[in-house]
Amino acid sequence: MRRLLEQVIEVAHQAGEAVMGIYESDEFEVTTKKDKDYESPLTAADKAAHEIIEAGLKRISDYPVISEEGSHKVDGDTFWLVDPVDGTKDFISRNGEFTLNVGLIKNHKPVLGVVYAPAKKVMYFGTNGEGAYKQENGRQPASISAVYNGKTPTAVVSRNHLNDETLKFLDKIGIHKKVSVGSSLKLCLVAEGKAAVYPRLGPTSLWDTAAADAVVRAAGGTVTDINGSELEYRPEQDMLNPYFIVKAKNWQQP
Repeated sequence: MRRLLEQVIEVAHQAGEAVMGIYESDEFEVTTKKDKDYESPLTAADKAAHEIIEAGLKRISDYPVISEEGSHKVDGDTFWLVDPVDGTKDFISRNGEFTLNVGLIKNHKPVLGVVYAPAKKVMYFGTNGEGAYKQENGRQPASISAVYNGKTPTAVVSRNHLNDETLKFLDKIGIHKKVSVGSSLKLCLVAEGKAAVYPRLGPTSLWDTAAADAVVRAAGGTVTDINGSELEYRPEQDMLNPYFIVKAKNWQQP
């Protein structure tokens, strides 16, 4: 698993270089794509990252690849879930809070995850049983743990998709301090202990969470549905997640 993780990290770096070439260009085209009942933005970065990641994963394993920008078919109980660029709105606004996400699913659970934010030069990664790590600016990776030590319980919330239902939930459990972040970085903030909880009471797809979910679990945190059951990844049944809550391992919901 460790060798496989090293290879996925290298693939993510390669895709990140291509994405940054587009991100730092003077202008890039933004189109839209139809996702069921709504439209979402799409750039050349989404396509470039998808092609590099898919080709890279096929070189290093025989596991099928499910990507937001590619095939959504699954064969077997071990497969990759890929979001080539999560946070396309953040990419377009050039705030740097977009990520490249690669998660490995076995028996419906995420067991390996790589989350790369190339504009911030930050990477989170982890595997089942091996722990979770954060690497900044190419320095030596540092071990991270989903232990929140802040004096005031802090919730991380979506920069682009915060809704009334989430605000009511936070008010109900007595959390008033919020940090707004884009993309899968929200889960990673819990994984490194910078937030106690991240409630997502809105629609997300399996590829939005798989990689960061693996990092959270490797760091000792939990990702559950609102009834407390661990999130599972069953694309043959549904490509959408239920509402979920990400928690630090030392935080108990009132």
